[in-house]
Amino acid sequence: MNRTLVGMAALALACPNLFAQAPPARVLNTVKQKLAQGKQVVGGTVSVPDPDTYCAMANSGFDFLWIEMQHSPLTYQDVAHMIMACKGAPGIPFVRVPDATEGDVQKATDMGALGIIIPMVENIEKVRNAVKFANYPPKGKRSQGGGYYGALYGRDYRGIANDNMMIVAMIESPAGVELAEQIAAIPEVDVVFVASTDLGSFSGLKQGDPRYEALVDRIKAAVLKHGKVLAGPLAWKGTREGYRFFQGPGETTLIRSGASLALNGAVASGEKRGVAPTEGSEK
Repeated sequence: MNRTLVGMAALALACPNLFAQAPPARVLNTVKQKLAQGKQVVGGTVSVPDPDTYCAMANSGFDFLWIEMQHSPLTYQDVAHMIMACKGAPGIPFVRVPDATEGDVQKATDMGALGIIIPMVENIEKVRNAVKFANYPPKGKRSQGGGYYGALYGRDYRGIANDNMMIVAMIESPAGVELAEQIAAIPEVDVVFVASTDLGSFSGLKQGDPRYEALVDRIKAAVLKHGKVLAGPLAWKGTREGYRFFQGPGETTLIRSGASLALNGAVASGEKRGVAPTEGSEK
């Protein structure tokens, strides 16, 4: 045994903690954890700037919330207050940013988003920008700054943020389909989302048309080839194989469907027909 090995052995005996493996990062993002376990996840869509509505959605059973900032009047101030109002809720905040700019991505992460959803990916640089600005060095170039993340997730947030952040890239057009292989090959991309209605809008094809389905199959093949999570609308859950990440309905849709069920005599879980629920007992 040479002197170097003898020295290392002696050091290991004298300081056993020096060579101990670092403890695993604390899990904030239960969506990432569930997907790693092979499970499916569903997110409810949030577009209304109201903390009470947000909290109802965050505690209703969804795995995550798809906070819609591309197609809604939500401001970052609105969303920051909503996420903080429901600190600790099981529904994990994901934000569909208006664009993958430094400002949009860093504001979303600073206010507590653990998932960044990138709309309308038609060039690889857009995805690389999202990865870069969602992650701290050395993985990315997210800068230190203020925000709600410390109050939400604890003082060790800076050290565990990268391990909990997720990137979701949306393919919404034939131009995006052409890049599916390159998008899925980016190591930091976790999920690739097939935007069903926009893909139909931009291609001029309807679901079920063999040409439409060929576009969808091309995305699916690329995503699964690179071991990434395949995503789509909730309507595809249980009807198409391989999908594990789904966007569910928004608040107004859920209110309408819930009202319809109630008006037609449906009874909530845990209640009995003919027995009025106790006021104030709602969760």
